[in-house]
Amino acid sequence: MSKIPTIPNAGPASMLLKLGAVLGIGLYAAGHSLYNVEGGHRAIVFNRLVGVKDKVYPEGTHLMIPWFERPVIYDVRARPHLVESTSGSRDLQMVKIGLRVLTRPIADELPAVYRTLGENYNERVLPSIIHETLKAVVAQYNASQLITQREAVSREIRKILTERASHFNMALDDVSITMLTFGREFTAAIEAKQVAAQEAERAKFVVEKAEQDKRSAIIRAQGEAKSAQLIGQAIANNPAFITLRKIEAAREIASTMAHSANKVMLSADNLLLNLQEMNLDNK
Repeated sequence: MSKIPTIPNAGPASMLLKLGAVLGIGLYAAGHSLYNVEGGHRAIVFNRLVGVKDKVYPEGTHLMIPWFERPVIYDVRARPHLVESTSGSRDLQMVKIGLRVLTRPIADELPAVYRTLGENYNERVLPSIIHETLKAVVAQYNASQLITQREAVSREIRKILTERASHFNMALDDVSITMLTFGREFTAAIEAKQVAAQEAERAKFVVEKAEQDKRSAIIRAQGEAKSAQLIGQAIANNPAFITLRKIEAAREIASTMAHSANKVMLSADNLLLNLQEMNLDNK
């Protein structure tokens, strides 16, 4: 009868294996039982047994049960979203309007946001409510009013969007119109209107200038007539007035010739310099 070989004592090896398994489980638990929430973020926890917990975890390091729990971290800072929409105005003009929206989730309602919308809540909600709001507001204004009352249009859009977003546990910090363009026909009509207005202003200026020129001519003619009348009265009252004017003319001519570089010989009669022959006696 053969003997069965005996197995050596495996006590130390078994202890090492057990110790390694315990250390591995411990390291796994330690590495997966902590999670960090960065600044500007909030976290909720999904539990495999009870679902999404109602507690919202602030910034910092928190504990969780490995495998049974999983953190879902949300960025609660305001983020910009650009949306463009083409809508019809009240006077049936096609308007392309661009909107910039600053939105963020309401931190205390993150469990409800996760249950109803998930993590990509912006892509699920914002495009639809923004397009609908823009079409509803633009339809209340004429195309010209959208330009002249832009601030009022922006306030109306913000009011409606804020109310709509609150139903989805979202907050809107700012709403602004970044672009407002119209169809080709309306743009051409505006340009034609501007050109016509400029032409009208130019014509008005020409008319006013002609009126001013007319008034200037009348005033100048009246001044010349008055001057001639005064000169005639002076001559009638005192014949020596003509002699005085001749003396003044002769003095001006003599002064001009004295300062001239050219020397000429001219008749004194032609230059009114024959003052000796004038009758200077007052009559």
